[in-house]
Amino acid sequence: MTAPAVQSARFAELSARSFHDIVRLRLATFVVEQRCAYPELDGRDILPTTQHLWIEDGGEVVSYLRFYPGAENATWIGRVVTATAQRNRGLGALLMTHALAAAARPVRISAQARLQSWYQAFGFTRCGDDFLEDGIAHTPMVLEG
Repeated sequence: MTAPAVQSARFAELSARSFHDIVRLRLATFVVEQRCAYPELDGRDILPTTQHLWIEDGGEVVSYLRFYPGAENATWIGRVVTATAQRNRGLGALLMTHALAAAARPVRISAQARLQSWYQAFGFTRCGDDFLEDGIAHTPMVLEG
């Protein structure tokens, strides 16, 4: 079985339909499933330095992440999400592998604490104390050189 294709684009290159489907997936997971009210459209999506990566299945966006240069002279990866029905297929890992191949080091994330070991498998290490963000425990993590 071949790996699904990873799509990649900056905001200016995204079709309105692709961006709509990306945001719909993020909202379905973070706001509806995880019951987190938060500012989903935070302005980072439209930065010319933000790279969007996603996977489609049957024309539907089923997995997504974004990365961008940010604070602390690091590349930040965030909004890592896979549709409920598509989980445990390795789609998130495929996106993470692609992002880490392209991202300048160090790479930082604010991982949901329950996923800390998943991120450790990519080489991330804890770099601070857990904190609550939108009612969910998060762990600051970094991947050096």
